[in-house]
Amino acid sequence: MSGAALGVVVVVVFFLALYLLQCYGDLRKQQRLVLFGTLLSWYLCFLIVFILPLDVSTTIYKQCLLDNADHPTPVTKAALNNHTEFTISDHSSISEPRVCEEPWSYIPDGVLPVFWRVVYWTSQFLTWLLLPFMQSYARSGAFSRVGKIKTALIENAIYYGTYLIIFISLIIYVAVHPQWHFTWVELQTIGIAAANTWGLFLLVLLLGYGLVEIPRSYWLSSSSSYLLAKTYFKASKMATEKASAEDNLADVLEDVAAVHEAVRYNQPSLGKSVATILTKCPTEYQEQMARDVESSSGEHNVIPTKRSLVKLHKKVISAVQRHNQTQVQWSILVDEAFYLEDVTKSQRSPIRQFIHSSPSAQHCGWLRRFIYTPSVEWYWECVFRKGFYRLLAVLLCLLSAAVVWSECTFFSTHPVLSLFAVFIQMAEKQHNYICIEMACFISIFFLCVCVYSTVFRIRVFNYYYLVPHHQTDAYSLQFSGMLFCRLTPPLCLNFLGLIHMDSAISHQARIQTSYTAIMGSMRVLSFISDGFYIYYPMLVLLLCFATYCKLGSRCLNLFGFQQYITDDDFTSDLVEEGKELITRERRRQQRADGANQRWAAWRERYGAQGGLEPTRNGYTEIKDDSNNPVTTDRKNVMSSWRDLENEEQQTRLLQNDSIDEDAPAKRYTGGRYLSLSPSQKNLFDNV
Repeated sequence: MSGAALGVVVVVVFFLALYLLQCYGDLRKQQRLVLFGTLLSWYLCFLIVFILPLDVSTTIYKQCLLDNADHPTPVTKAALNNHTEFTISDHSSISEPRVCEEPWSYIPDGVLPVFWRVVYWTSQFLTWLLLPFMQSYARSGAFSRVGKIKTALIENAIYYGTYLIIFISLIIYVAVHPQWHFTWVELQTIGIAAANTWGLFLLVLLLGYGLVEIPRSYWLSSSSSYLLAKTYFKASKMATEKASAEDNLADVLEDVAAVHEAVRYNQPSLGKSVATILTKCPTEYQEQMARDVESSSGEHNVIPTKRSLVKLHKKVISAVQRHNQTQVQWSILVDEAFYLEDVTKSQRSPIRQFIHSSPSAQHCGWLRRFIYTPSVEWYWECVFRKGFYRLLAVLLCLLSAAVVWSECTFFSTHPVLSLFAVFIQMAEKQHNYICIEMACFISIFFLCVCVYSTVFRIRVFNYYYLVPHHQTDAYSLQFSGMLFCRLTPPLCLNFLGLIHMDSAISHQARIQTSYTAIMGSMRVLSFISDGFYIYYPMLVLLLCFATYCKLGSRCLNLFGFQQYITDDDFTSDLVEEGKELITRERRRQQRADGANQRWAAWRERYGAQGGLEPTRNGYTEIKDDSNNPVTTDRKNVMSSWRDLENEEQQTRLLQNDSIDEDAPAKRYTGGRYLSLSPSQKNLFDNV
C-alpha cells in the first residue's frame, strides 16, 4: 500500500472538485480559463485537507522509529509470534514494548515534501497573482484581449501595492534585527508568515460564525414550521430582488437599443462592438431588435464613444447574469415552499402517505418509485426527521465546544488541555493509525465545513455570492477560489497546533510533518509565532458568543439589511408578504397545469383528425382545410380564444399602474421594449 493511498486520494479529490464546479458553474458557457483556474484552486485546497491526515500518521510512525532508536529494546514480530501463548498467559506480569507497525497509508520518504511544495506554491500563485488578474479580465467590458489585459492591470495595481507595502515592512523588520541573517530561506518564511497571518485573521472570523450557526441551523431545521416561515421570508426578499433585476435589465436594454440605433445610422465603424454587446443580451430581445431594425424610422441619438461602449458592455453582462440568477433562485425557492407546505399538510393527514401538490414532483425517477416511496417519505418527513436533525445538532454542538476549548488552550503542553491533542496522543500510544487518520480527517473536515459554508453563504451586496444550478458568475467562482487558497493553509496549520504537531507553537522536540517543513521556522518572526498565532485564535470565543446572540443580524437590520429574526415585527410582516406571494404563485401554476391538461385532452381528441402542428411560440395551430368541418369549427374556437387573449393584453398595456394579482409587479416601458417581459409558455393560461 506504499503510496497507493496518496494516488487514490489525488484521483477522488479531483472528481469531487469537478462535481462541485459543475453544480455551481456552467461548464459549457463559461470561459475555459475561468473554469480551469477555479477547478485548480478548489482541487489544490481539497488535496491539502484530505492528505494532511496521511502526513500526520506518517510523521507519528517516523517519531516511533526515532524513539525506539534512542531506546533500543528491539522486539521483532517473529519473537512476538514465538511467544504468543506466553504473552497471553502472563500478560499481567510481562509488558513487552510494542513494535512500530507501518501504517497502511505510509507514504515513502521524499514524496510528501515535494508534493506539498508543488501544492502550496501553486495555490499561492493562484490566489495572489493569477486569480485576481483573471477576475478583472473576466469582468472587463473591453472588446479585445489587449483591452481586457490593460483593464485588469490597472484594477490590480492598488491591490498588489497594498500587499507589497506589508511585505516590505516585514523585510525591514527582519533586516534591522541584529541576530538574524537576511537569507533566501528567511525571505521565503516572511512571505509565508504574511500570507498565513492574513488568512488566520479572516479564518477566525468565519470560524466563529460557523461553529455556532451550523449546529443551530440543524436544530431549527428539525421544525418544518420554522423552515416554512423562513422560506416565506426569503420569498419576500427574493421577489424584491427579482423585480429590481428586471427593472435594471430593462434600463440597460433601453440603452443598448438607443446605442444600436445611433451606431447604425451614424457610426458604422462601431457596429462590431455593438454586435458583441447584442450577443450578450437575451435571445428574445435579439429577435425583437432584428424586427425593430427593419421597421425603424431612422431617429438619430447621441453618438456613443468607445469608452461608453465598454462600460455598457460591462453593464449588460452584469445585468443579464443577475436577472438569470434571480429567476433560477425564485423558482428554487417556490419549489421549496411548495414542498414544505406539503409537509405541513401531510403531518395533519390521517393517511400515512406523502402527497405532493405538484404533479411533476410525484414521479422523479426510479428512486422515488421503488425506494423513496410516498410511505417512506411520510415516515421520514413526519416521524424520523425531527429526531435525527436534533441528534445531529447535539453532536455538532459538542464538536464545536471541543474546538472552542482547544483553540483557547492549545498552547498548554504541560498539562495537555487541547482535546484534539489528548485524543491523538492516546491513539499514538496504541499505534492505531486508522483512528489517528479518522480523527484528523473529521476534525479538519468539520473546521472546513464551518469556514467554507460561511464562504458559500456570504453575500457582499450582491457583488459576490455562489448560486447553485450553474448560475454562479465567473467573478464569484474565482473569488471563492481565492478565499479557499488563502484560508486552507492557515486552517491546516492551526489544526496542527491544536494537536501539538507544530513545534513553533508547542515548543516540543518532535519530528515535524512535511507540511510544516515547507512553512519554514516561524520563529523568525517571534511576535507572530509567540503572540498572534497563540492568542488571536482565542477571539473565536467572543465571536461565538456574538453569533449566538445574533448581534451581527441585529446590526444588519438596523442598517436596513433585513435578516430573519423571529422576535422582530418587520420580519413578521415580510413572512406574511412572502406567504401571499407563494399563494399567488401556486394559483398561477395550478391554472397553468389545468390549461395544459385541457390542451392535452383537446389534442388527444382532435389531433388524429388532422390540422394540428406546433409553432415556435409553444402552442398548436390548425392547418387550413376548408373541406374538413371539424377543422373549421376548431379554427373558429381558436380565433375567438386568441381575440380574448389579445384584448386582455391590450387592457394590460393601457393600465400601466395596475398590478397583476397573480404575478410580481413588472415594468412596461412601452413601444418596442414590451417584448422584454418574459413570454408566456402557454397561450391559454389566462383564459
